Amino acid sequence: MDLEIDIEAPWPAETDWADLAERALEALVEVAPELDNQRLITSLLFTSDEEVHVLNREWRAKDKPTNVLSFPMLDRVDLLALAPDGPPEMLGDLALACETCTREAAEKGISVENHATHLIVHGLLHLAGLDHEISEADAVAMEALETKALALIGIPDPYGDRI
Repeated sequence: MDLEIDIEAPWPAETDWADLAERALEALVEVAPELDNQRLITSLLFTSDEEVHVLNREWRAKDKPTNVLSFPMLDRVDLLALAPDGPPEMLGDLALACETCTREAAEKGISVENHATHLIVHGLLHLAGLDHEISEADAVAMEALETKALALIGIPDPYGDRI
């Protein structure tokens, strides 16, 4: 998969967000091989709460910012059937909100880099057609994939504090 990455203020310049996103994707394809297709393209926007708020209101009728938005353009059946050869296929778009991501990381006592990595993995799984809001079983399966991918790059289980 090819990530087309755009990084806007207020994301701090001292972190290589593009490299972080590529590492997240490399780990994820190890546990979700359906994403390991060179035809796939995903756009990833690192942006502000203000921009995510506008997108969330316009596309989801939710008048607030959120940590990550995913806009799938390929359904899961088509993703799983996608041949390795052929023209590029847009999997979808992701947008991460800096202020929300930073605040949530502080609340969890983790680095913003680790939290952003988790949100990228989470968002990519949504683009791949997985959804934790369908059922408890779907949530458990999606969280397991996230945890496995993050472990491959040394990030602790983000759900480890659940009982």
